[in-house]
Amino acid sequence: MPYPSPPRIPSGPRRRTLLASAAGAALLAGCTAGPDSGGDGPSATARARARAAGDSRALLARYDAVLAAFPGLAQRLRPLRTEVAAHVTAFTDGTAPTASPSGSASPSAPPAPVPATEKDALASLAAAERALADQRAGALLDLPGEPARLLASAAAAGAAHAYLLTTGEAK
Repeated sequence: MPYPSPPRIPSGPRRRTLLASAAGAALLAGCTAGPDSGGDGPSATARARARAAGDSRALLARYDAVLAAFPGLAQRLRPLRTEVAAHVTAFTDGTAPTASPSGSASPSAPPAPVPATEKDALASLAAAERALADQRAGALLDLPGEPARLLASAAAAGAAHAYLLTTGEAK
């Protein structure tokens, strides 16, 4: 049985007008829904960046607490901690975090307690990385271009960190 033919798409000037109208509407939507649109308070992009920076600071504090409790994990954790610190810098427009943030890195949440064993501490960091990566992946839809790419990059790095923290034996 033959399939029905698709509807005919207008050609010529009518088609160009339709495409131009769609492109114009998209541009207008982009202009009116930009990151700094609308009145009072910080933009949605600024709020998302501030939240991402705070989340990264809290994760950085967790890494520091685990490193303080288990210095033998330094070789394994330092590269991951360095990337988390770079995320803080990226989300704060280049304002670098302190070399070793205190436990009060996130004013709204006290640092999580460090588990009693290295294996549990690694699992705890992996769970924190995974949860933050999932949260960031969910927030991507609400952000425009570059901020979404930055958040996606941090989410991907967090997922990779979670994987690296769960592979191999704790030293």
